[in-house]
Amino acid sequence: MTSIDLIKRRILVVGANGMLGQRVIEFYSVLNDVELLATSVEDKFVFEGLEYVQSDISNRTEIKKVIKDFCPDFIINAAAFTNVDLSETERELAWKINVKGAEYLSESARVLDSHLIHISTDYVFDGKNGPYSENDIPNPLGYYARTKLASENVLKISGIKYTILRTNVLYGTAKYSRPDFVKWVVDSLRAKKTIRIVDDQINNPTFIDDLVQGINKTVELRKEGIYNIGGNEFLSRFDFTIMIADFFNLDKSLISKIKTEALNQPARRPLKSGLITIKAQSELGYKPHTIIQTLELMKNELGL
Repeated sequence: MTSIDLIKRRILVVGANGMLGQRVIEFYSVLNDVELLATSVEDKFVFEGLEYVQSDISNRTEIKKVIKDFCPDFIINAAAFTNVDLSETERELAWKINVKGAEYLSESARVLDSHLIHISTDYVFDGKNGPYSENDIPNPLGYYARTKLASENVLKISGIKYTILRTNVLYGTAKYSRPDFVKWVVDSLRAKKTIRIVDDQINNPTFIDDLVQGINKTVELRKEGIYNIGGNEFLSRFDFTIMIADFFNLDKSLISKIKTEALNQPARRPLKSGLITIKAQSELGYKPHTIIQTLELMKNELGL
């Protein structure tokens, strides 16, 4: 095949140093038909040998220059201010990154006719009547949730090609990231630490590689609109923790069951939540792993 025959898709990954960004980069960096550019706020990139440009998504001039210079077919926005509790006090920063950042990306996407893939969350719902479909009416509880819903609305009125992928309780391995929930549970229990886990938050935890699969299906099929991406199993955070402990043969007596209100967190959480993924499965061909399958994959990759 000649270089003329191989039409490369130009993909820009924003927030490339984050947990999700890293997995997206790892997935696309080995494909021959993709021209890839990574950008993130940090001055250094976690992966060597890949094309990287430092930029701040909340700086309109910086991020628009990166996009203009690269002319991407697809922009994958994996950047976000995700600290739910800190968002209650750092409101200006959360808004600049989550909402203004999406606005700046959409402005550039409109000029270049790029397709923007944006990651959102089940936190746009209040958690009273979950699990939720793409057609349910959002009602965010905290400020972080409000910024994520506002970022969705920015895309909806932008006039661009966009896809919003909502997800929840993201877990999995990333080479240069802080421990995810699974690794934190395993490390804590192996160190004989007692951990308190809520039993009143219901979700369908999302394996990070399944979300990457959802992103890639969106790219391949050029699907637009809103899609829920999550696992097939709906369970409480406590039951998820018990599954982890059972799989790794850890001491379950170290896990104590509590209610969310006992944590006295600054931001309210949706309790009966989770995301119905029928639309993604039927329209994108999305096929999530089971939790046991993901734990096996993580065990092999991390040597847990």
